[in-house]
Amino acid sequence: MAGQATKTKYKAALYCRLSRDDGNVQESSSIQTQKEMLARYAKENGISETHYFIDDGFSGVSFDRPAFQEMIAEIEKGNINCVITKDLSRLGRNYLETGVYIEMFFPGAPRPLHSRQ
Repeated sequence: MAGQATKTKYKAALYCRLSRDDGNVQESSSIQTQKEMLARYAKENGISETHYFIDDGFSGVSFDRPAFQEMIAEIEKGNINCVITKDLSRLGRNYLETGVYIEMFFPGAPRPLHSRQ
């Protein structure tokens, strides 16, 4: 239809990370909380195509984390065009390198999730 804006169809990565295990064999309760929060955010914003990437028990200092690397590979393949995470510290603790990802690899980032709580 002429004059109507096209709405972007997001294929979102819901990225969760916790730097230490809480002693459980299964995923930690913090990861479960992050998953619920991210799923709710995606639903509230009309994002129905989502995939979780979870690094439970991995430090945010290095970006050499299995799920993070898998997520990057899926972005490079064009399978993901949106990354949603609880806050920037979940992406990484090295703020300079996190900034490079945000500014160069994830351009056009929308407002932070924590502002919507």
